[in-house]
Amino acid sequence: MHDDRNLVEARLERVLRERVRPAVHPLTAPLSVEIWSTTGEPVPVAEGLAAPTRPIAAGTPWGAPWGTSWFKVTGTVPAEWAGRTVEAVLDLGFTRRTPGFQCEGLVHRPDGTPVKGLHPRNSYVRVGSPVAGGEQVHWHIEAASNPDLEASGVPFQPTPMGDKTTAGDAPQYVLGDMRLAVLDETVWNLVTDLEVLGELMAELPVDGARRWNILRAVSRALDALDLQDVNGTAAAARAELSDVLAAPATPAAHRISAVGHAHIDSAWLWPLRETVRKVARTASNMTALLEEEPDFVFAMSQAQQYAWLKEHRPEVYARVKKAVADGRFVPAGGMWVESDTNMPGSEAMARQFVHGKRFFLDEFGLESDEVWLPDTFGFAAGLPQIIKAAGATRLLTQKISWSRTNSFPHHTFWWEGVDGSRVFTHFPPVDTYNCEVTGHQIAHAARNFKEKGVATRSLAPVGYGDGGGGTTREMVARAARLRNLEGSATVEWTTPTDFFTKAQAEYPNPPVWVGELYLELHRATLTSQAQTKRGNRRSEALLTEAEVWATTAAIRTGAPYPYEQLDRLWKTVLLHQFHDILPGSSIAWVHREARETYARVAAELEGLIADAHRALAGDPAGGTELVFNPAPHARGGVPATGASAQPPTGGAVVPVPREEGGHILDNGLLRVEIDARGLVVSAYDTAAGRETIAPGQPANLLQLHPDLPNQWDAWDVDAFYRNTASDLTDVTELAVEGTSVRIARSFGASYVTQVLSMPSDAKRLDIATEVDWHETERFLKLAFPLDVKADRYAAETQFGHVYRPTHQNTSWEWAKFEACNHRFVHVDEPGWGVAVVNDATYGHDVTREVRADGGTTTTVRASLLRAPRYPDPETDQGVHHFLHALVPGATIGDAVREGYRANLPERRVTGSVAEVAPLVRVDHEAVVVSAVKLADDHSGDLVVRLYEAHGGRAHATVHVEAEGAAVEQAVLVDLLERPLAGRGEPTRGENAVVLDLRPFEMVTLRIPRG
Repeated sequence: MHDDRNLVEARLERVLRERVRPAVHPLTAPLSVEIWSTTGEPVPVAEGLAAPTRPIAAGTPWGAPWGTSWFKVTGTVPAEWAGRTVEAVLDLGFTRRTPGFQCEGLVHRPDGTPVKGLHPRNSYVRVGSPVAGGEQVHWHIEAASNPDLEASGVPFQPTPMGDKTTAGDAPQYVLGDMRLAVLDETVWNLVTDLEVLGELMAELPVDGARRWNILRAVSRALDALDLQDVNGTAAAARAELSDVLAAPATPAAHRISAVGHAHIDSAWLWPLRETVRKVARTASNMTALLEEEPDFVFAMSQAQQYAWLKEHRPEVYARVKKAVADGRFVPAGGMWVESDTNMPGSEAMARQFVHGKRFFLDEFGLESDEVWLPDTFGFAAGLPQIIKAAGATRLLTQKISWSRTNSFPHHTFWWEGVDGSRVFTHFPPVDTYNCEVTGHQIAHAARNFKEKGVATRSLAPVGYGDGGGGTTREMVARAARLRNLEGSATVEWTTPTDFFTKAQAEYPNPPVWVGELYLELHRATLTSQAQTKRGNRRSEALLTEAEVWATTAAIRTGAPYPYEQLDRLWKTVLLHQFHDILPGSSIAWVHREARETYARVAAELEGLIADAHRALAGDPAGGTELVFNPAPHARGGVPATGASAQPPTGGAVVPVPREEGGHILDNGLLRVEIDARGLVVSAYDTAAGRETIAPGQPANLLQLHPDLPNQWDAWDVDAFYRNTASDLTDVTELAVEGTSVRIARSFGASYVTQVLSMPSDAKRLDIATEVDWHETERFLKLAFPLDVKADRYAAETQFGHVYRPTHQNTSWEWAKFEACNHRFVHVDEPGWGVAVVNDATYGHDVTREVRADGGTTTTVRASLLRAPRYPDPETDQGVHHFLHALVPGATIGDAVREGYRANLPERRVTGSVAEVAPLVRVDHEAVVVSAVKLADDHSGDLVVRLYEAHGGRAHATVHVEAEGAAVEQAVLVDLLERPLAGRGEPTRGENAVVLDLRPFEMVTLRIPRG
């Protein structure tokens, strides 16, 4: 053979593009098309079907941004097509090949029954195979004119299209052809044959025999193809390829478990309401494909998305339920949504699994052992324990492959969390959750797999995701040819459970990774959209309060427990923890609605709390002021999760003038000096005789950085932002207001006010910050340079804290230049430490430097605000509030306590009783109660969740003072409140349960009530 391989490859590409693919539909006939449009919210299907339509021709603009158009498509199959396979090809005016980011449609029959979805890679609807000829075609297409936010071709450009209030009404699309077409299945299969072999050939060694065998076969096939009669000669061309397609893979070939998938972002570049429709389109497509392809298996996570189908598209949901019952449509993951896992609090992270798993159990009788989080932006070290407590043992994600500095050393491994819990974890080496089964992707997975020599299996999530669409028939066809093909990894459709079972069996002792799975990318998601983050934190706190007080009121007074209301509110908050909502990386519409939703949630929860307080406090005419303490630690004489009538406390410290200018706050425990610039230049721990603030480096220092990342504006902050910083030291106002020092500054177009105060009985400086923010592409930090030599620091995570180094010895440490904490960051030397606590921020950085005097400064900086312009060009513009506290001399226990104090403030209610005794008391300061509630099954049983918070062992007695509680029957349960098999019985005493807890161990007690 004399053909040069490059010439054959070039010949193949052109013949496919210009001759073979166009011959897939050799005969076409036009369809008649009519349209009705609305720029408002989507209408019910019945209304769309009945709407008056007008004719529309191909080439006509249609579709205002975020509008909906209903197309009526009619026609007749030509009689001469009898015996052929016929389908309609329906082009809405797709502008690029990637599905999910532009116009989409759902095809309905005249009775409203959904048929399948439409997108650029899936624009056909089968009419018949074979047809008799003369069939009448009549469909209605619900088409969404969602704007393409990157229509300019330049990514990350600010655009008003991200909110219907700013997008205008200009048509976004131009209608393409709507035609009936004969499908030549022989040519269609020839396309797949040639694509698979051409892609495989490109991945094989240049001098290998297999590559040359394929090259010769492809050349013969192209010779056999009459380019003037592709349809008449396609069979002959396929025959020339049969031998190379039949050659089996070697026994040592890498084995890929293909799982049909459509990672649908529950909101991102579209609002929540559009995701409801994306799920319906995708589920319609996938149930249709399951009927056509007997080997295909599809997995969909996110119980919320199933719930949307059940509520909004019950006819699609019925098809899904049947496919689930058949074992072909797999409810995966067991979470309410594919949430962020860094920022959700302990209870919220647990409830993601409670509500997700309970939905799948109630609806399908199924429980997933796998957690499915392909796109989440890193994984907190508290997650393994939560996964295990939810009854799961396995985790899948591929997002860590996006890290930009270090390559993660494993694809299959044990992941160990803060408490020692381990979950079997797999990162698909295909490095995408949108696998299309291309030759390059399959070869990359095999080459990239880091466990070669000890394991042979990996998983590939196959299908279009993000904006939805799922797996296509072309992907299934490619997988069929790669099932057992020489030179390639083998590809087989399996369920996630089947993959994990086989992978774990062949590799029972994989390596162990301890601690968080940090994503070296998307670090700015810990700060973007500050109001969304505050809404989440406040909602979590209010839900905790509402459960505690509603439970106490139900048990103490017989008040009704708001089961359904709490269930609904939890699900609302969990939905907004989706990994593009809480991280702040969605369009303006999403975050505008989130702010409105959080306000409604807060109002409703405040009402539940007030109702419970009123039931517990008694007649307000009694005139007794009760202090309700929702926190898990006693304070000011008030027990944890109880209430007491307390005399007025000493209040706050009154500032006095500072000789050098400024003011001093001194309560005998802590002496804080605020200079004339409003900066904290000293925080002296009187009891320890120790200065907190590093010499010459003021604290409470606002610092402003330029912030234009290389890409992914709302997601990323790049390390070079630190190269330039402006210290905001100019003062507009410095004044004493009662017991506080008020500081005002202006900078750029923004204005900030801070109020500094100190309680009379604690070593704590409270800093309330209000920022009227109108900057663009800037990053605002609040700095505390501390005179502490710390090689590591603690940051709170779910049910514990994680330690991170303050140094940068390795690239792994350097890469963590922005990280997550919940309520506190703590740094210490042996015997003395400092905590910085907050009520709404997550992002932070901690650095260390050696000073000229030989001492070491460890600087903690809280990240307050950013101002990216994509995908929301007005990100964070407006007024924001933050509360931070500096706590010198703090132990880890102090940090835990002060973190809860800042997030669960006391409330004062006038009533007629002297106290409200808590339902539960714990006698060990390290053991924190995170939830007190009634059991989800409406039995009235008391459920208490608690954990060891200091990182040591704890022997604790849990005293239960709840009417009707059968403490002698208390059992340890999982997150779904089911008895834990093999866990053993707790030691029970009179009205008490004794527990021995490991470091950071979380346990849930269920206490029956008669």
